[in-house]
Amino acid sequence: MKVDVLVAEIGSTTTVVNAFNGIGTPSPTHVGQGQAPTSVLEGDVTVGLQGAIDNLKDNLNINDLSWNDMLASSSAAGGLKMTVHGLVYDMTVRAAKEAALGAGGIIKLITSGKLRKTDLKKIQEVNPNIILVAGGVDYGERDTALHNMEMILSMGLKTPIIYAGNIENQDEVRLMCEEAGVQVYIVENVYPKIDMLVVEPTRKVIQDAFEEHIIHAPGMTKVRDLIKGHIIPTPGSVMEAAKVLKEHLGDLVIFDVGGATTDVHSVTEGSEEVNSILISPEPVAKRTVEGDLGVYVNVNHVVEKIGMDQLKKEFPDADEILANYKPIPESDREKQFVERLTEEAVLTSLERHAGNIRYFYSASGKKKVAEGKDLTAVKYIIGTGGALTRLPRKREILEKVKNYNRGTGLYPTEAAKILIDEDYIFSSLGVLSKQYPEDALLLMKKSLRIF
Repeated sequence: MKVDVLVAEIGSTTTVVNAFNGIGTPSPTHVGQGQAPTSVLEGDVTVGLQGAIDNLKDNLNINDLSWNDMLASSSAAGGLKMTVHGLVYDMTVRAAKEAALGAGGIIKLITSGKLRKTDLKKIQEVNPNIILVAGGVDYGERDTALHNMEMILSMGLKTPIIYAGNIENQDEVRLMCEEAGVQVYIVENVYPKIDMLVVEPTRKVIQDAFEEHIIHAPGMTKVRDLIKGHIIPTPGSVMEAAKVLKEHLGDLVIFDVGGATTDVHSVTEGSEEVNSILISPEPVAKRTVEGDLGVYVNVNHVVEKIGMDQLKKEFPDADEILANYKPIPESDREKQFVERLTEEAVLTSLERHAGNIRYFYSASGKKKVAEGKDLTAVKYIIGTGGALTRLPRKREILEKVKNYNRGTGLYPTEAAKILIDEDYIFSSLGVLSKQYPEDALLLMKKSLRIF
């Protein structure tokens, strides 16, 4: 059997492949999916990739499989580790952080102001794949970013650097890196003016740098030989899908509950009412990663968040379930337990992702302001990831996002509609969208059962 495109997601623990046909036609189709453990420890990720392809063949009940094109995302080298360094945390540092997370970066260290020797030691311990330096609005403060570049280059690392700060520093930064023999990417300032974020150029360069420098997992060079298109960071692939979908459906938020993390991707400008009182800018496309909210690897953190006493009121057999906890629940009771954990992960990640209304008193009286991401204009709440595509109560869990305690949180309203990535392919479609955006959109609509 021959398919048009095979998309491989080479994760740190699992490799998934999705096959697609009809690419370039009005009716592209998802042929099937296969998965296998990623084989980094065996010294060659292509072993795991072949295992996933073999599993796909078994699922399709075929002996041979070929393809016209293969695309991929990867986090097999431990993910896209980054450190971010800016001037003021609430301004340039936050803007740089938004750019890094949206591109799929795993931020291991954030600093504001001038770097110190203790900061350099932390950078060395992280051993990042990419270093992002920002700082200063255009034609504003220059010295901090230049000082930080000098300090970073003094370590002798050959880690590629992205400079996204004051444009007046660009020529000097380029010369400094050239003399040090370090690859540097110069992009638009992420915070060019007060209350203005420009994160998309930096996101694109982060993905380009990832592909050029970072794919060092054993066997990834062989994978590169198989791939015609881009290899992007796996965590950023759902964001790519979200941005494509937003252009056609409208404002949306996607919850991706996995075994290790819960990611929230929102693409929305927010409401005019909230924007008029927003005290600092937010990116249109925002991603947050909650590293303590996984329903398998981090199950103990989620249990602690709920409280064992409370959990035992709902599940008197909680100790027994946890003693025999599986990565994929099998019995109805196990599924009900994971659904409770998933609900907690979704609602907690919602609280952390969304902004709030707050009040303060000034000389002129009580003032109302908004800070953080406004989700009140969201039209669609979408579930992807294993838990929110396979559990029986997935829709009920997402309905709670609409019915969540309003309080001062800038949460989606009752008018938002619930959609599920039924085929569990959004991550692959984010990769596909880089080369085949129209086909990816059609496949997203099919998976969401929007016809």
